[in-house]
Amino acid sequence: MKSVVIVGEGMLAGYMFDKLSATSHVVRLADFEGGMPKKSDLILVLHDHWNSSIHKKAEEVCLRSGVPWLRGFILFGEGVIGPLVRPGTPGCSQCADRRYVMAGRDRKEMWEIKQKAGMQGSSRSDVWASHQGLLHMVSLLEAEVQEILQGRQEEQGKIFLINLKTLNSSRHTFLPDALCPVCGKVPDDSESRAVISLKPCHKISSDSYRCLSMDDLSNVLAKDYLDNRTGFLNGKMYDLVPPFADVSVNLPLFMGDEGVAGRTHSYKISESTAILEGLERYCGLGPRGKRTVVHDSYRNLEDQALNPVKVGVHAKEQYTSRGFPFREFNPDQPMNWVWGYSFLQERSILVPELLAYYSLGCGDGFVYETSNGCALGGSLEEAIFHGIMEVVERDSFLLTWYAKLSLPRLDPESAGDEELQLMIDRVRTVAGYELHFFNSTMENGIPSILAIAKNTKEKGLNLICAAGAHLDPLRAVKSAFHELAAMMLTLDDKLEAGRETFLGMLQDSSLVRKMDDHGMIYGLPEAEKRLQFLLEDNRPLRTFSEEFKWEGKHADLTEDLKDILQAFRQLNLDVIVVDQTTPETLRNSLHCVKVLIPGMLPMTFGYHLTRITGLERVLKVPKLLGYTKQPLSLEQLNPYPHPFP
Repeated sequence: MKSVVIVGEGMLAGYMFDKLSATSHVVRLADFEGGMPKKSDLILVLHDHWNSSIHKKAEEVCLRSGVPWLRGFILFGEGVIGPLVRPGTPGCSQCADRRYVMAGRDRKEMWEIKQKAGMQGSSRSDVWASHQGLLHMVSLLEAEVQEILQGRQEEQGKIFLINLKTLNSSRHTFLPDALCPVCGKVPDDSESRAVISLKPCHKISSDSYRCLSMDDLSNVLAKDYLDNRTGFLNGKMYDLVPPFADVSVNLPLFMGDEGVAGRTHSYKISESTAILEGLERYCGLGPRGKRTVVHDSYRNLEDQALNPVKVGVHAKEQYTSRGFPFREFNPDQPMNWVWGYSFLQERSILVPELLAYYSLGCGDGFVYETSNGCALGGSLEEAIFHGIMEVVERDSFLLTWYAKLSLPRLDPESAGDEELQLMIDRVRTVAGYELHFFNSTMENGIPSILAIAKNTKEKGLNLICAAGAHLDPLRAVKSAFHELAAMMLTLDDKLEAGRETFLGMLQDSSLVRKMDDHGMIYGLPEAEKRLQFLLEDNRPLRTFSEEFKWEGKHADLTEDLKDILQAFRQLNLDVIVVDQTTPETLRNSLHCVKVLIPGMLPMTFGYHLTRITGLERVLKVPKLLGYTKQPLSLEQLNPYPHPFP
């Protein structure tokens, strides 16, 4: 006969004791203070309320005794069963609590309740702990227990939620928390772990730049990451307004919800793309795959660290302005550093943590850093490839804007692509926009596109700008196209409602403070003159074959990557990669990186956070490419906020 220990007081524990006693040897304890029986097959921790402190104690006892345990409790009218916790295996009760709380709307309040319950304990029954509801929970619990005792229940990472008013129940899965203090096993960051040795990465097809197919990924993405009650991502929305399929998912954070989107021609693929974007965003928020261990000043680490000034900082007058959220870089100021890999130096290198991850929290930061160079891929090599593409895309856009480069105009028909023509026709017919494409390729030779959509209607955003970069210029065009389309028709009401506010921003650039402000002010017809250096049509249309000269396409994506790295090496530009991969992404062979290329322009939002000091390329590249006869001066740069949406 199997032996079960029930720990807890209240009706749920009592009902379960009566139910199991007929088939198992059951020992009931009020708590863990008196010790555990020498032999047991399963521990049940059952309460009529949420007792966070005893759940933490159960984790300790379970690990020490080697006995699995399962919990059941009631919280604000909802019965919770699970998870099944097996000693030494990731996915404990604390992981479940974190996912459950984070996916809820009142996550801050719920987390405070959990912390108080953990410190003070609780004995008050939930008001919804009714006889009928508890009996329903007992029937579900018994079925789960029998599966476990008979060895048929091996799956971890799931909980049952029971509405005690309607008795509706649902099953939800959750991912272990890599940073969980109970079951997390994140290694320390180290110089050796940062070393990158490129391995073969065969493409899934001759015209692809990926090594995992979206069809394969779509089978696991929603299942593993998207759940409205316990999910890593906890919501999705199909936007039917834009011309193409636009799906957004929600990444719940303590500071608020973060929406990320996928944009393709298929809602199914867009959903998967949005989930991947959510994973990428999560990885970039902070170190979750390794533990930061280096805290020192640049002065002490200079021989093995990146000089932060080389990636661009804010101007002195910005740092000294009233209320500026960042402080000027101080080489003697200790800060956190993470290990990355320098392909130019071929060695591991220390990178300020606030450059390797988001630095929007300010604190002791010296620059504003967002998702520049972050990318997710089916291999480390694939992630690095696409991370570089994003750095190139944003750099080419900003350099074009600041230097007011009169880029070559492209003839989209010369691409000879039927899908592109259909996209253009659809946007013209459905949304009323004409498309203009420009070759913004810089000295690195990687095909880059700047795209502008011009409204032909009386209402709506007048101009929308976007960018793309890829070894295949057609992919770069389509990538920029989807970004443009996402803003069509969706922001028209916002423009009309906030017209006076946006006019104020147009007249006073210091009022441009947020990401959305940049795109919105160029929705005003009054702003069009600022883009005349691109829109003037006295330049002839150029063909794709005339403009794009990147040679070499390989069946192995790593060979493409090596060509790119060689192009930067010849320009004496370093490519530094910080591995942001987490256990949550690695479960599906997904890797995430942050790519830094010192000297290239990073995207910033908010005019007060412009960041070009120390980046001499913006002054020199226009002459190098033949746009100007002499290097530019800072005074000659475009003084207005950029139009990147």
